[in-house]
Amino acid sequence: MSLLEQLSAIVGAGNVLTGAADLAPYLEEERGLYHGAALAVARPGSTGEVAAVVAACATAGIAMVPQGGNTGLCGGGVPSERGDSVVISTERLTRIRRVDPIDFTLTVEAGCVLATVQAAAAEVGCLFPLSLGAEGSCRIGGNISTNAGGTNVLRYGNTRDLVLGLEVVLPDGRIWNGLKRLRKDNTGYALHHLFIGAEGTLGVVTAAVLKLFPAIAERQTALVALDDLDAALVLLARARRTSGDAVTACELIPRIGLELCLRHIPGIRDPFAVPHPWYLLLELSSSRPGGLREALEAMLAEALGEGLAVDVVLAESLEQRRALWRIREGIPEAQKKEGGSIKHDVAVATSLVPEMIRRCTRAVEAALPGVVVVAFGHLGDGNTHFNLTQPDGADKQAFLAEWSRMNRVVHDIVVEMEGSISAEHGIGRLKLDELAHYKPTLDLDLMRGVKAVLDPSGLMNPGKVVSFPRDGRGFSVRPPGGCL
Repeated sequence: MSLLEQLSAIVGAGNVLTGAADLAPYLEEERGLYHGAALAVARPGSTGEVAAVVAACATAGIAMVPQGGNTGLCGGGVPSERGDSVVISTERLTRIRRVDPIDFTLTVEAGCVLATVQAAAAEVGCLFPLSLGAEGSCRIGGNISTNAGGTNVLRYGNTRDLVLGLEVVLPDGRIWNGLKRLRKDNTGYALHHLFIGAEGTLGVVTAAVLKLFPAIAERQTALVALDDLDAALVLLARARRTSGDAVTACELIPRIGLELCLRHIPGIRDPFAVPHPWYLLLELSSSRPGGLREALEAMLAEALGEGLAVDVVLAESLEQRRALWRIREGIPEAQKKEGGSIKHDVAVATSLVPEMIRRCTRAVEAALPGVVVVAFGHLGDGNTHFNLTQPDGADKQAFLAEWSRMNRVVHDIVVEMEGSISAEHGIGRLKLDELAHYKPTLDLDLMRGVKAVLDPSGLMNPGKVVSFPRDGRGFSVRPPGGCL
């Protein structure tokens, strides 16, 4: 029996896709940078079916590419162009297995769309705080596999901080059941953390136990206009102190970001009468109603009086809140419509963000005259999307060809400042060489060692995150450095 026949027997013929039109949505990543090929897409409907699919592929020596909503930004969920792998889609793993508002936990399968997970929590008066621009289409298994960040990291942490346990199909088809709902389990290595952020290179996440929080009873949102980037740090610290650390989000928006949105995103308006160099989107929330508005107003009044802030807009309704957030969320879309965009997802200590932005801006402007810097993002957790838009009148492809050179300019500065070249988007294929360039040798050896133990044949999402020499069949069992 051929592999495709085996897969059809496991998941049903209708869930093994081989036609070009059926395969197409699974073979291209969000930004269009990578266009892969595959033998087939398998869509298992249970953990048992995932295990059987993986075991069949492993026995046949066929590489596998786990894929959730395919909304990643680094090519981690797209197969290579060789066409010698099987994509394993989790889109049919959509059961909410357990909701427990007493334990404040939610057990879900990996194919659940993030917005569905949020809704399941809300139905029992709870909050699942992970929030992304793609939450209507990304799947929780992909969020876990990339350790997704989003807008609420300042208050609740990355995805890693929101996961208590996992169920994972290992590269040989065995099922590891780590679906524990425990807040404390000090019995050795925390194995579930190996698979969070591994981008499917160590196994297929099939289910997870997630942390829940009390539902939000009050939310206050303000857009603060600034003349000085350093003032944003002072305002963030004050907001945290005066609100009892109720700041949920703190997003930095440059004037150019707002201008791009005004140019390309229908319905967006400038909230202020005159332009300002920078804007800070502040949001406070609490599970207890009352008090946040007064605290925010008092803090902002003081900031205006001292000249730290030059103007403020406070959301008076849900509609106004959504309008303010639409500015922040519209920047990536507006950049795409403006032309070529070179992306950098970097992080430094929060206190160093203004210095990093200034240093990197000077460096890229000197290296590529006319480039438009669009630096925005999650100031509260130190993560900046330091994006570059092509100069006016430039050729898009010629500009994008500068990506590697701009990486070196930006990443050299970020690493010198003890930062990260990938704050929340992952490594995938896009940053494989960058990771090899900047990551310490011992770190890479340890990562390769973990990969070699769990996936000695190198069949699970090969060529992503970390690479090491191949033998005749897959990755070498013993990585360089002798860490095994």
